[in-house]
Amino acid sequence: MYPEPEFEPVPIRVVLPDGQEIVGRLHARRQLPEGWVYLVSIPVYQNTTDGYVEPAEYRMWLRPQGHLRPVEGTSYDSVPTERLAPPSLVEQTLGPRRPSGWVLEKLGGRHGRSQAVVHAADCVEAPTDTPRMSLDQALDAAGRPGVRLCSICGAAQELDPALQGFDAVSGSDDR
Repeated sequence: MYPEPEFEPVPIRVVLPDGQEIVGRLHARRQLPEGWVYLVSIPVYQNTTDGYVEPAEYRMWLRPQGHLRPVEGTSYDSVPTERLAPPSLVEQTLGPRRPSGWVLEKLGGRHGRSQAVVHAADCVEAPTDTPRMSLDQALDAAGRPGVRLCSICGAAQELDPALQGFDAVSGSDDR
């Protein structure tokens, strides 16, 4: 077998911040969770230590939207491409995993009783500046007077069975 030839970067139009377009070279592309980025280079000049000017290349990762345009007649099929790993069968079936942990939102209280709400860590109502609690800590907090479980994020549905006992939730009776 012969070794594969090294990839020769292909031309791509780079849109500069002032709207000018120059032709650069596309070296690679990478898929990230938030979208694609492309490794491109543009020709520039640089000063040498002895005071001369020499040609150079400046490389950067750019998002294609608004920053890059294809050069007509150029094929991009051979550009080295790094794709995200496909989701596992479990992720495809169940969807993305919820972040772990619980958050206690302190609401203050009347007549000396504290009021608080236990939220799932990703709840839209949860405070962002509060440390996460473990399941045991969340159950301890939920068992205190004046603390309720959020119904928006499902904390009530997830923690109530552990607080009340699973028999109370399923309606089974051992009589």
